[in-house]
Formats: sequence, structure tokens, C-alpha cells
Amino acid sequence: MIKIIKPGLYSTIQDKGRVGMQSYGIPCSGTMDSFSSNLANKILNNSGNSAVLEITMVGPVLEFVYETVICITGANLSPLLNNKIIKMNNPIFIKANDILSFGLLKSGLRSYIAVLGGFKSEKVFGSRSMFKNLTKAVKLAKNDVLNFNKDIIFKSSKINLNKTSNIDNKIVVYKGPEYDTLNSSQKDFISSKKFRISNNYNRMAIQLTDLLSNTLEPIITSMVMPGTVQLTPAGNLIILMKDCQTTGGYPRILQVEEKSINSLAQLKKDSELWFSLKI
Repeated sequence: MIKIIKPGLYSTIQDKGRVGMQSYGIPCSGTMDSFSSNLANKILNNSGNSAVLEITMVGPVLEFVYETVICITGANLSPLLNNKIIKMNNPIFIKANDILSFGLLKSGLRSYIAVLGGFKSEKVFGSRSMFKNLTKAVKLAKNDVLNFNKDIIFKSSKINLNKTSNIDNKIVVYKGPEYDTLNSSQKDFISSKKFRISNNYNRMAIQLTDLLSNTLEPIITSMVMPGTVQLTPAGNLIILMKDCQTTGGYPRILQVEEKSINSLAQLKKDSELWFSLKI
């Protein structure tokens, strides 16, 4: 059991998300940076869909009632155990009454805490991922309690740790369904421009600051998914993320590759990015 002393800015329980529910209007959800969450689970020898704690920019303060093993990956939020610096991307052995906290954000945006055996929160439609109006809670709150199986024995993994980050400002994309309705100058703008992330970014979508001159007609409401890049009538480019809606009426001009979705999850306001079209 873990007591939430402070919840941090935006801390949620996430796993790989909900599969096969989009036809009912239920978003996928799941970890924004699946590379980092998968790494944390692999280091602990957890199953691939074990629930982790996703924290954003400002970390929580957690008190462990029982001993366990954890691993922290993704953004570097200067993790501390009993006020002493601890390593990321490594198993960390926790004793009863230990306090996990975080300091300054040094790199990235979202960090992941895996616990041995995974967090045992409520499961809705096959997933523990928190989502508004679906799970009881949208994010962690002060005095919440997180459960895990304290009787699991840790077995060290032999994972190759040559790569512990997937952050890249080059965003690999495929042509979206409406890409070919763009004219040549619009296509050139997309392929040559360095865009910036606006202050409108969250688990649902990332809006870019730079406008693309747009005369395209809206489309009939059609399927969208995480990584879909929509073009609004005003010329805004919106990149949908893990909590995005399941349909939309804006032209879908690009589709972001899965690896680049992980990178986007770690980019902050004013970060530069550019698109690399994969044919």
C-alpha cells in the first residue's frame, strides 16, 4: 500500500489502455510515453500491461506502507528516497515507511513509476487507465491510497539498458487520409517548417503555434486516433494524443508514428519539432 502525501501536478494510473472500445466512443487512453513505461515494467520483470504511475512536470510525495521494488523512467524529475538522490532506470528497493519525492524537472515532461507486480487499481473495460467520467478518479489526490501485491518476489531482469530515452524532435509521420487534398505549397510548408508547441497541450492533444493557411472544407465526421494530425479551419495543427476523442470533422493530414508519439509526450511548451514524412 502507498499513501499519497502530495499528488503532484497531474499524476494518473495508466497501463496500455483500452482496446476495441473506440467504436463506443471510449478513448484508448494509456501511457503517453509507452517506451518509458514499458522500460520500467521490463526492468522489474512485470507483465507488459502492468499499471504504472504517470507523473507530469511536478512529482508526488509517496509514503510506502510495505516494502517493495520500484523503477522510475522517462523524464528526470530528480527522484529522492528519504531525501537522498536515487538512480533512474534501475530497480530501487523500498522499505516500509520510506518516502519517495521529487525535485526539479531536469529533462522531459512525464516520468513513470512502476511497482513490482503493477498497481492494483480499479479496472474499467479491461484497463486501469484513469479517464474522466469513466473511472472513479481522473487523477491522484491527497490522501489517496494505491495498492500493489506485496508478496511478489523480485527477480532481476537482464534487459539491455543501452537506450533509456526515446525523445526526438524529429516527428516521423505518414500521410493522413486528407493529405493529398493539400496543395504543393502547403505540403512544402509542413515538410520544411520547424513548429513550436503552444501552451495548449495535455493528454488529449497538442496544439502547435504556427498556422498553415487553410482553405480545405471540413470532412464528414470520421475516425481519429492517437497521433492523428488535424488541420482546423483557422489553420491550427492539432496532434491528437492518448485521451483524444474517437471521431472528428477536421481534415486528417498526417498520422504520427508510434515512436514519435512517445517523443511528443516528453516535449514541453515552446519545444521545437519538425515533421519527417515516411512514404
